[in-house]
This record gives sequence, structure tokens and C-alpha cells, in this order.
Amino acid sequence: MAFSINSKSAREKLKPRREPYWSRIRAGFFVGYRRSEEGEGTWIARLRSDEGKQVYHALGTFSGYDDAVKAATLWASALDAGVSPKGMTVKQACEHYVEHLALHKGAASERDAEGRFKRLVYDAKLGKIDLSKLRTSDVTAWLSAQVVQDEDDAEDEEDLRRAKDSANRNLASLKAALNHAMHNRLVATDAGWKTVAKFKDVGRRRDAFLPAAQRNALLDACPEDLRRLVKAMLLTGARPGELANASIQHFDREQGTLALEGKTGYRVVTLSTAAVAFFSECTKDRIGNGALLLPDFNERWNKDLWKKPFKAAAAGAKLPPTAVMYSLRHTAISEMIAGGMDSFVVARLAGTSTAMIDAHYGHLRHDKTRARLDAVAIL
Repeated sequence: MAFSINSKSAREKLKPRREPYWSRIRAGFFVGYRRSEEGEGTWIARLRSDEGKQVYHALGTFSGYDDAVKAATLWASALDAGVSPKGMTVKQACEHYVEHLALHKGAASERDAEGRFKRLVYDAKLGKIDLSKLRTSDVTAWLSAQVVQDEDDAEDEEDLRRAKDSANRNLASLKAALNHAMHNRLVATDAGWKTVAKFKDVGRRRDAFLPAAQRNALLDACPEDLRRLVKAMLLTGARPGELANASIQHFDREQGTLALEGKTGYRVVTLSTAAVAFFSECTKDRIGNGALLLPDFNERWNKDLWKKPFKAAAAGAKLPPTAVMYSLRHTAISEMIAGGMDSFVVARLAGTSTAMIDAHYGHLRHDKTRARLDAVAIL
């Protein structure tokens, strides 16, 4: 018995059943409609292959017959072009790419890609999506989720830049895996990911070193409360968020130390004599759990409070446009390394790794060593 599925009214008269109601598009090619007990029904395509086998493909839900036929036709065209009818999820495409890297690129490339996919794809919602159903919005949402959305959670602009730079590298690995799948005809089009754009202008650290004259000009241009925060960063090399979270009780005047807690956990840092004198003045006649550094009209500093005033002060001091709050931390660490301090000690004081110190400040240490070598009369 023939049933019509071309119109909504005709489909509503059909009895729910597991077997779809089929409509012939051309010889060997059909689109079917499966009526459900409740809600919208679903569409499915059926094609007889050159080998005489029936190949099926779930199309999902559509409001009209013509839309379902269009989707089915695109699927059939892809099969005719040699695309695999089996389908593949994003996770499977990534696993397939990792195997390719192991064979053609080497163990290092394999480990790098697999590490990224294990962290961000395999167990994620994105990984479960079929390549043929992947949408630009899916990849865009995945990319955005890797970046701190609430700027209050980022201790400084450098944190946000690094997060975006890392997300860009992850996107490049994902696109490479998906392009590899398309090259191997596992999916018909790259429309789901081709136009997803990476974050711009985040690939290079904005390391603005401030020489002494610029530091003094900045301090002179700051209002009193911001001047204290800027000076504290220059004296310690700490992150602004760490200093904002510090309380009076975290400063030990007798020991000359300051306890800090931030993105790398808890640490106690040794202070210079100048820093001890500075924090002693900041905490004079103050005790308890109050903020170590007090902004005007507020109990604690936060990024919203220091961002605009710092920008205004930097402009007033005629600093380069690359100068941001993080530049103070970079400047302090640079001076420590240039002053001959061991990178391990600097890493502990700054709350970072020796690898990061060597990667970004190693040239200063080499310059210092070269100057000492040049002073030795060998030949």
C-alpha cells in the first residue's frame, strides 16, 4: 500500500511505526519518514550502491519534505563522489589523524596531537558529533570555551593572551585532523570548520620592558592608590591578582617575607630591604585581615579597578602602547635575571617554572655571562 509523505497533513495521518514510510526520488534512491508517537518524526535516506547493497543514512528532523530531499540528495552526491558511507565522529577523525602522524611525522608530533585531543576532544561534546553534521557553531563554541570568559578570572591581560594563543594551537590541530578526514573522503565538505577563525594578535607576548626612567614616570603619573600597587609589582615581580588577594597578616615584617597565593598555588617569597620598608609603610597602624594594598573607596583591588587607571597613567607617562600591567612583572623578572640572580630562585619568587624563565628571559642570563666571559683575557 502506498503512503504519501510529501505534505505535513499526509504525514500526520500515518501510524507510528519503526519501519519508515518511503518516497522514491529516483531509481534506487529513497527518502523515508519515521512517524513517532510524540513530537516530530525523523527522516532517513536509502541508496542502493553499485554493489547492490542498501545504504542508509539518518537525516534528522526537517519541517518539510523538500528540505529532507535536499539533505538526502547531498548525502547521495557525496557517496557518488567516493565519500565513505560509514560516517565518522570528530573523535574518530582525531584518532585516525593521530595514527597518521605516528606513521608519517614521528612520535613527537603524535604525542603533541594526542595530548591535545585527550584533553579537549575525546570526552567533549564536540567529539561525539558526526563529521557530516558538524557545524561552524559547534567548533566556535569549543574554541571559545577554552578561553577565560569572565575577565575577573584572568589575573592580567597576559593570562588572557596566553589562553587565546593556546586555543589557536588547539584549533590548528583539530582542523588538521578534520582536513585529513576530508582528504581521505570520510566527509564530503569542510564547511563545518573551514571558516572558524583563530584569535588575532595573540601569538606573541607583549613584553614591554620599562627602563628606570619610564618606571619613575609611570609612578609619578599614577594616583596614590595605584602607585602603591605598581610599586609592589616592581618590587616583587608578583602578579597583580596575587597582590590584590594578599592581606596584612600575609606580610611578615620580622622575617621579611610575603605569602602569596594565585594561579600557581601558595608560596612565601623573600622580600628585599626596600620591599620590607615599603610594605611596612603600607601596613602601618593596620592589623588583621584587611587588604595589604588598599585602593581608594574599595576593600580590594580587582582588574576592573586597575585597568582604566593604569591605562591613563601609562598614557600620561608616555609609555609605549605595548605597556600593560603585566609589563611591570616582566620588568621586575628581567631586572632580577640581569642582576645575576639564579633562574631557580627567580622562578620561586615569581611563582612560575624555570622552563618559563629560561624560555623568555634566558637571553638576559646569556648576555650577562657573555659580558663576564669577555672580561676574561683568554687569548
